[in-house]
Amino acid sequence: MTTIYDIAKKTGYSPTTVSKVFNNYPDVREKTRVKILETAKEMGYLPNANARSLTTKRSWTIGILFVEATGAGIRHPYFGAVIESFKKIAVSKGYDLMFISKDVGGRRSSYVEHCKIRGVDGVVVILSSSDDPDFQELLDSGIPCVILDSSPEKAHSVCSDNIEGSLQALRYLHSLGHRSIAHISGGLNTFAGEQRQQGYEQALRELGLTFRKEYITSSDFFSMESGYDAMNGLLALPDPPKAVFAAGDLLALGAIRAVQDRGLNVPGDVSIVGFDDIEMSRYITPALTTIRQHTEQLGAVAAEILTSSIEEQDTAVKSVMLPVELIIRDSCRPVT
Repeated sequence: MTTIYDIAKKTGYSPTTVSKVFNNYPDVREKTRVKILETAKEMGYLPNANARSLTTKRSWTIGILFVEATGAGIRHPYFGAVIESFKKIAVSKGYDLMFISKDVGGRRSSYVEHCKIRGVDGVVVILSSSDDPDFQELLDSGIPCVILDSSPEKAHSVCSDNIEGSLQALRYLHSLGHRSIAHISGGLNTFAGEQRQQGYEQALRELGLTFRKEYITSSDFFSMESGYDAMNGLLALPDPPKAVFAAGDLLALGAIRAVQDRGLNVPGDVSIVGFDDIEMSRYITPALTTIRQHTEQLGAVAAEILTSSIEEQDTAVKSVMLPVELIIRDSCRPVT
């Protein structure tokens, strides 16, 4: 079996330098790093995980905590895209990923206990629940964490500018002449849902539009089924809205189906704007106007922050808010 000493002999570098390359030490020239890695690949070298852990005092494992209390599910296209971009960066830096739960070896445990049993170096939290005491225990544990779509004081966080996205959506609808604009909310039990509803209400004030309580319909989950039910409720009102801003693309897609099932037309009878810009949004009929979240950037920034926190042991909390973008397609039209 090939060892670092074999690689050192073939490349002419010392075993110490070879070891530094495999453990991602920064004080190695790029030319040297490339030559050692190429030689290792040619020789079929596989680094010993246990030896690497002993050398670096790390497990080279990052936990993924996905709290599903919201019911959104990891199959939601937004979360899948963020996890994939996070994975690209983490793996490129030598880390493996594993999911964290409250079940270890068939028995219940806390997130912190699971993290300690598995020896993870850090945790990325994709969906958090501030009401979960085990989640709060994780934040208090000292284990490096980065939280997506939240803004805790004790951990790094990365999110999109949800409020600005809502403002952009309503300003666009207003520019088309719409004055009766409803909101299919993602619910106030999630950070994104609460922020986007806040942005909707702020936009009404900014644009001088009347706040109508019946025009805000909450959905339990960011799902097409919830969007369908919510839109049916809005269409049943004595004075149904002519435009709808949905807090998520799946909600918007469900809303479009509800409009069509009633023999109405989008955007002929109702204009609809979503939020996320999932891949499906550009292929449906009509193609969905939406607020784009840059999922690749969200995952990449989260990975950079977490790995830096692990490797540099930087305790300063970082909070990053990324810009969003209005994507205009076919689901809205001017008021005539």
